[in-house]
Amino acid sequence: QVQLVESGGGSVQAGDSLRLSCVVSGRGFNNDAMGWFRQAPGKEREFVARITWMGQTASYADSVQGRCTIFRDNSKKTVYLQMSSLKPEDTGLYYCAAGGSGWSPSDYTYWGRGTQVIVSS
Repeated sequence: QVQLVESGGGSVQAGDSLRLSCVVSGRGFNNDAMGWFRQAPGKEREFVARITWMGQTASYADSVQGRCTIFRDNSKKTVYLQMSSLKPEDTGLYYCAAGGSGWSPSDYTYWGRGTQVIVSS
């Protein structure tokens, strides 16, 4: 049984930074690519960032490129999303995903419950 637990969300002002964390348990972690997705109220879940299993390759949505960094610590079975210069449009429920490798939510098998990010202008 794979479990993903996100943390680090909160209510912040535009321009602030947040670091989201996702701890993985229940299976081998090192061989998976990991992804971050988000879902705003009334909108579909969308890709934010992904990182390969050894951390060599990171990919980002255009909307967060240059403002977000995804990285992982395999020794801690944790993947992080460092977000800076946050904007109100970054508001949403942020999910960690595993068991896949692509850019679509349907590419991933395992999901956490999400951590809420609210950015006020």
